Parts: sequence; C-alpha cells; structure tokens
Amino acid sequence: QVQLVESGGGLVQPGGSLRLSCVASGMIFRLNAMGWYRQAPGKERELVARISSGFRSNYADSVKGRFTISRDNAKNTVYLQMNSLKFEDTAVYFCKSGSWWGQGTQVTVSS
Repeated sequence: QVQLVESGGGLVQPGGSLRLSCVASGMIFRLNAMGWYRQAPGKERELVARISSGFRSNYADSVKGRFTISRDNAKNTVYLQMNSLKFEDTAVYFCKSGSWWGQGTQVTVSS
C-alpha cells in the first residue's frame, strides 16, 4: 500500500522560508514522478511543482524563482524548498504520486 507522509509545514512571516518533505513507501520511488500541490480555503487544489523520475522539474508561474522541488531517491523523499514566502502561499500542501495523495501539511504565512 502506497503511503505519502508530508511534514515541515508551519507558521512563517512573509519573506521567510520553509522546507516541506514527503516520504513515500509502498512504491518504487525512483521510477515515479512526484508532485506538490496546494489548496487554499475556498480555492481549487493546484499544482505547485513536479519532478519526474529523471529529475526534470516544472513549476507554477506563481512560485517560479522562489520554490525548488528536489528528490532523494535513497531516502524515498521529495522536498519543496519555499523561499520568499508570501501571504498568498498560505494553503494546505499535498504530496502526490500517480493517484496517491498525502494527508497534507498546513503552511501559513502571516505577520
């Protein structure tokens, strides 16, 4: 059974940084693309960043230049480094692979 477990969310001031982690189990991690999505209150869930099995990445326009997705196949973990955080980055962030989702981690940007 595939499990995706996110961590690293929290409360941060505008301009601050956070690093999210997602540990995967029950799958051959290195063969799977991984993605980070987010959902703000009252809004649809949206793709934030994605990284392929070949380490190619793509980003939502709203986070380009501020967020970096990476993966460590030895640790079955995908990361999302978030810098220069803005109020509008506040959301629940979810890890996704294929049809599987993690439970989400809350990121709140507030002064």
